[in-house]
Amino acid sequence: MAQLPTLDPGVRRVDVTGNWMLPGFIDCHVHLSNADAERDPLRRATLPNSYLHLSMVQSARVTLQAGVTTVRDLGGADLGMKMAVEQGIIDGPRMLIAVTPISVTGGHGDACYPSGLDLGFRSQYPGIADGEVECRKRTREMLRAGADVIKIHATGGVWSPRDQPDDEGLTIPEITAVVDEAQRHRGKRVAAHAQGRGGIANAVLGGVTSVEHGYEIDEATVEEMIKRGTYLVPTLTTATTVPDKQAVPLVSYEKKMKWIEVARSCLPKALTSGVRIAMGTDCGVAAHGRNLTELRRLVEFGVSPMEALLAGTQYAAELIDRSDELGSLAVGKFGDVVVTDCDPLQQIDQLENANHIVMVVKEGVVYKDLVSQAR
Repeated sequence: MAQLPTLDPGVRRVDVTGNWMLPGFIDCHVHLSNADAERDPLRRATLPNSYLHLSMVQSARVTLQAGVTTVRDLGGADLGMKMAVEQGIIDGPRMLIAVTPISVTGGHGDACYPSGLDLGFRSQYPGIADGEVECRKRTREMLRAGADVIKIHATGGVWSPRDQPDDEGLTIPEITAVVDEAQRHRGKRVAAHAQGRGGIANAVLGGVTSVEHGYEIDEATVEEMIKRGTYLVPTLTTATTVPDKQAVPLVSYEKKMKWIEVARSCLPKALTSGVRIAMGTDCGVAAHGRNLTELRRLVEFGVSPMEALLAGTQYAAELIDRSDELGSLAVGKFGDVVVTDCDPLQQIDQLENANHIVMVVKEGVVYKDLVSQAR
C-alpha cells in the first residue's frame, strides 16, 4: 500500500473507508434559471424576477449536493450568477455560461407568439440573428456579456411555439460565422441545440464543438462527427422525461411524445458507434438535483457503466477544455471529489439519488459531508 502523505497540523483527514471516490461530475447542459420542469411559459412570464433569481440559487445548491461540481449553463444564467458562486455568495457548481442562445427569427429561441406577446428569455442580451453579419454581432455581444461558450439553435425544438424539432434553424454559413467569431476569441467553443437530422448535419458541417440532444442523428453524421472529433451531448434525462400533460401547452406535449420515440430509435446506435460522448442533462427541463440520472440513461441506451462515468467526468472535462484541472483525481488538478456509498460500476442507477452521494468537495472545500455524520 502506498504511504499516506504527511499532513500539516490542522489539516482535516476524513476516513471514507467502505465508500467509493470519484471525480466531481460535470453536467455539460443545464439551465439553472429554469425552475424544476416549469414549462408553462405564460405562468413563468407572470413570476417576479426576484423569484426567478432566487430559484436559481436553489437549483445551484441541489445540483452541487447531487455531486455535480461543474456545469455548463447553456442559456439563462448570466455573469452575475457565475460571480456569486465564484465569490462564495451562494453555494453551487463551478459555472461556464452561454448567456443567451443565438437563434433565427421564428426559431427555437424565438418565443414571440402571433399576438406579439414575447415569452422568451428575460435577458438584456437578445439572441435573435438572421444572416452572417448579425450572427457575428450576436456572438460578440455574448462574449462581451461574459459567455464562456456560445450556444446556437441549429433546429427548432419541443418548447418553442412556432417550429418543430426537425425544422432547420441557422444555416451552415451562419453557423460557420458564429464558430469563426468564437474561435477568434481565445478559441471559445460552440454548442448546438440540434434535434432533427438536417440541422444536426448543418451544425457538424458548420464546425460546432458539440451537438446537444441529437435525437434524429443518422449514421452519415455520426461518421462525420467521429472524423472531426465533434462531441455528442445526448441529454437523455430530458429526452425520456414525459411531461405532465395538464401543465404544458398541448402542442409541446404532442411534440415531446413524438420525439421521445425518435430519440429512442436513433440514439442507441450513435452512442455505441465510437462518437465522443459527454454528459449533459438539460436540467431545468428535467428536475434539478437529479443530474446523475443521465448515467443510468446512458447505460440503458447501450453505453457501458465505465464509459458513462467517463462521459460525466474525463470526457466532459475535455469537451469544456478543462481537462488539465478537472475530470479525474490526479496530483495538480482541482480538488473536486465525490464520495458515494454505492459501487458506481455495479449500482450506477443509485447515483441519481443524492442520498447516496455522501460527500461533495469542490476545489478542496467540503460542501456536503454525510460520512462524518455517520461515524
